[in-house]
Amino acid sequence: MIYIQLFLAFFIPGIVGYGGGPASIPLVENEVVNRYGWMTTSEFSEVLALGNALPGPITTKMAGYIGFEVGGILGAAVAIFATVGPSLLLMIVLLRMIYRFKDSPKVKMLSKIILPAIAILMGKLAYDFFQTSYLSNGLWETFFIVIISLLLLEKWKVHPAFVIAGGLAFGAIFLS
Repeated sequence: MIYIQLFLAFFIPGIVGYGGGPASIPLVENEVVNRYGWMTTSEFSEVLALGNALPGPITTKMAGYIGFEVGGILGAAVAIFATVGPSLLLMIVLLRMIYRFKDSPKVKMLSKIILPAIAILMGKLAYDFFQTSYLSNGLWETFFIVIISLLLLEKWKVHPAFVIAGGLAFGAIFLS
């Protein structure tokens, strides 16, 4: 039964997560944290941070890790297949149609319509992470991490992997 749940937990976000990894992350969080309760929001945010620090597609890395934690090696394989399966099947079946209509104004308009929904989902995810950090670490620590991360990323253009590693180090030293 756990393998079916793992498959559904990653297949559904793969189907409805139009826009790739960033659009699928809040959907995966809903399945993993809220629906099945395999991890807390805090644990999910740590998996997300680890996945962002590594190269490659974020949802695939998260699926592998979460699948392994829940169902071992077979669970990791099932979760990874469920993540890449929808795209793989649609690309195989719809390749000609995609190629024919790739420059269509209607397809471009669809992408412009969906981008605000993706932004809202990502904003909700960021709010949930902020709230979890605030409740477990305190306002000043959370505010410090947010401001320093923002400055490092936007002003000094530090690579996100280094910012994530610094955040992990800060948490390990000062918040344990």
